[in-house]
Amino acid sequence: MSLGPCSGLNIRPIRAEDKAPIVEAFHALEPRSIYQRFFFNKKELSDAELRGLTEPNQAREAVLVATIPTGNGERIVGLGRYTGNEECAQLAFTVEEDHQGRGIATGLLRRLIHLAREHGISRFEAHVLAENGPMLSVLRHSGLPATERERDGIVTVTLALDGNTDIQLGP
Repeated sequence: MSLGPCSGLNIRPIRAEDKAPIVEAFHALEPRSIYQRFFFNKKELSDAELRGLTEPNQAREAVLVATIPTGNGERIVGLGRYTGNEECAQLAFTVEEDHQGRGIATGLLRRLIHLAREHGISRFEAHVLAENGPMLSVLRHSGLPATERERDGIVTVTLALDGNTDIQLGP
């Protein structure tokens, strides 16, 4: 999948050989982005986290990466993931700061919705810091029926994936 505002952007399933590029992408993130994704400061991804990301259990989770071409291959600039069961899956995204605001999270969400529906998942739930306006905006403008609740600075957004709603995400 290519998105207009990001020439050459590709969204694809993660692969086992993406461990090193994921570590590189993590190290390229600013501390604030890491905090917004994990809700605490984190310097490294553990081996178990890397294995979980790059070797997802396809029966209950999906992990997609957004990549851009480089002189010798590609570089990961975004990641979207859901994990859960048919009733509900937890949803999360990370996009490198230099590439935010270009529709990458929207593209990842669009693809994850499609995959989740194929696997019979009925709703997504995302836990987002109240200060993370860009991510809340992506979720709020998904075109899906949504509910929100806030507690202690964390907004929980639930998106219904009943399959009857035509999503209108981005360009």
